Amino acid sequence: MSQGHVFAGVVRWPGGSNMSSPPNTLGGLFRASVGGTQWERMTNGLPAECHIPCVTVDPHDRERVYAGTQEGPYVSTDNGGTWRRLNFPRHDLQVWSIAVHPANPNKLYVGTSPLGVFVSEDMGGAWRQAKGVDLPDAAEMRGFVNRVMRFAFNPAKPEEMFAAMEVRGVIRSTDGGETWTDCSAHLVALADQPHLKSAAITTNTAEGMLDCHALTIAAGAPETPIVACRMGLFRSEDHGAHWNDLEMRKLSPIFYGRDVRASPHDTNTLFATLSTSAGGATGSIWRSTDVGKSWERFDKPLQPNGTMMAVVPSPADAKVVYGATRKGDVFGTLDNGETWLSAPLPEGCKAVMALAVN
Repeated sequence: MSQGHVFAGVVRWPGGSNMSSPPNTLGGLFRASVGGTQWERMTNGLPAECHIPCVTVDPHDRERVYAGTQEGPYVSTDNGGTWRRLNFPRHDLQVWSIAVHPANPNKLYVGTSPLGVFVSEDMGGAWRQAKGVDLPDAAEMRGFVNRVMRFAFNPAKPEEMFAAMEVRGVIRSTDGGETWTDCSAHLVALADQPHLKSAAITTNTAEGMLDCHALTIAAGAPETPIVACRMGLFRSEDHGAHWNDLEMRKLSPIFYGRDVRASPHDTNTLFATLSTSAGGATGSIWRSTDVGKSWERFDKPLQPNGTMMAVVPSPADAKVVYGATRKGDVFGTLDNGETWLSAPLPEGCKAVMALAVN
């Protein structure tokens, strides 16, 4: 294939369970060449009014790309040129996360809103619903609907999985995603500390600790998941029973964690985004080369004008990393952070939720 592409998933929803679309906004899936600045909207086979909360590149086949929509998961086998809906049994669920099993390209996982995890072992032909995921809300949500945001596999033992859930914490599976248990009790306990209390849409001051957006596990530390939540980055060294604060607020005045990803090239390297808030005025990208023990600012030349929603290292080139803000600005480095290019999405893309590189 070519040098690769960047995919951006955009929605038009203002947030929560409000599915109305503000005027002069644009949603859908957009694609640009790595290193390029021109975006094309992918429409062939996708819903006409398309909202894309997640995009996933198959680690076994970079031409195969998955996209979550408001009516189910879609797949492209030609690098995004054409799309078809998978034989997903539900049309009433928003798909917020899709993962491919690292050792089995036929096994797929879909995370939804309202909370649900669905598993397929034939690349999306037949599905079964996992048990233990549809947890009750932690507090009265005032219109917000919880969602499964990200899956992560233990690289040394991929039958152990974790999932991050927005405003519901973390869950864990030890049987390849068939059954799940709640790993959020200690996240709630940590909110007893005054600086970790936060309640924006509920009356529960543990809301910020439960507001989990992404989760990853680096091959250099396969037993230690790291989760990004509203209150920062947290790591568990006992399979989710307890979580340790990585204390990003000591390094940065902004610490709202939206994304965290492991490098596919270096077993000890991680990338994360820190911002002011969900709809804030600025954000940043950070990198760790020692599995999260220390961090440094990675996007020093940039001045993002909004929440940094995603950071994605290229699976093909260790020097290529992309980031995106909620307001539609996309940035990329082709030289390991020395310089950055700007590739803003078309005007009207005001709610970027996902980014992927193949």
